[in-house]
Amino acid sequence: MKILLHICCGPCVTYCYKAMREAGHEITGFFYNPNIHPYKEYRMRLDTLKDYAQKIGLSIIYKDEYNLEEFLRHLVYREALRCRFCYYLRLKETAWRAKESNFEAFTTTLLISPYQDHNLIQEVARSVGAEAGISFHYEDFRAGYHEGIQISKEYGLYRQAYCGCIYSEKERYLKI
Repeated sequence: MKILLHICCGPCVTYCYKAMREAGHEITGFFYNPNIHPYKEYRMRLDTLKDYAQKIGLSIIYKDEYNLEEFLRHLVYREALRCRFCYYLRLKETAWRAKESNFEAFTTTLLISPYQDHNLIQEVARSVGAEAGISFHYEDFRAGYHEGIQISKEYGLYRQAYCGCIYSEKERYLKI
């Protein structure tokens, strides 16, 4: 199957790409992550992905837009819904890009993380897929989480310490 793979970062793509290629899928990556804060973090993740993709020959479509203000405007006073909105924002863009570019389906590297809500990701992805008229390919990559970490270490990839948004950064570093 020809699949557009939303990529949140280099380390998360390592195992997902490997597993999908081994299953016979044709993969193109898609980087769109306006949620990442601060900008230096965003650049580190983007640059790490570019370097890794070049090393392994992964073709990637980049929507390199740092639209933090727009992201935050949607969340103010709705912080409890931040993950739902974040999934929606990124997966909607991925679904439409996949449809416009004649892919058969789309998916996301968010599915490798044991810290992400797989049920919510599936719900949001299927909804945006239906809107765009394209299938969401669900695959539970969590079994490869530790292998992905090992691959990222072998390649010397920058590995971030939090999901990406300002709220997850606060949760990670503020000890209350």
